[in-house]
Amino acid sequence: MIEFETENIRIRPMSLDDLAEIEEIEKAVYTHPWTMGNFSDSLASGYDCLVCQLQEKVIGYAVQMLAVGESQILNITLGSEFQRLGYGRALLERLVAHARDHDATVMLLEVRESNKPAIGFYEAMGFTRNGRRPNYYQIAQGREDAVLMERAV
Repeated sequence: MIEFETENIRIRPMSLDDLAEIEEIEKAVYTHPWTMGNFSDSLASGYDCLVCQLQEKVIGYAVQMLAVGESQILNITLGSEFQRLGYGRALLERLVAHARDHDATVMLLEVRESNKPAIGFYEAMGFTRNGRRPNYYQIAQGREDAVLMERAV
């Protein structure tokens, strides 16, 4: 994967050395975060794993699984203080470009039904809702539905 860099940010492949910073963000943003095992397994499986750096600090990351004809976004996260500043858009655009380079025609993801800002972001990026998974996400008391979304690549 080709790195992407502007005067402000650098998007590059994730490495095991990034996991400590990723863990901090993951635990700060989510009540039920991915484990570092999830990330190391994704790296070992050859998934498309990226980090977004501001100067030398990891501020976000993304994990995408590519299969024949499709991309599945498994995780795309920015630290709270870096949300709504265009960094998520840059990360997602890199995922789209890489999916396109691998002949994917559709990009899929799941998002918590209660995560209205994320749903709005994905809709602004061309995703449409195409279903739901009942009781998919664990929450403090019970479970929450996932909204399924897709877009053409």
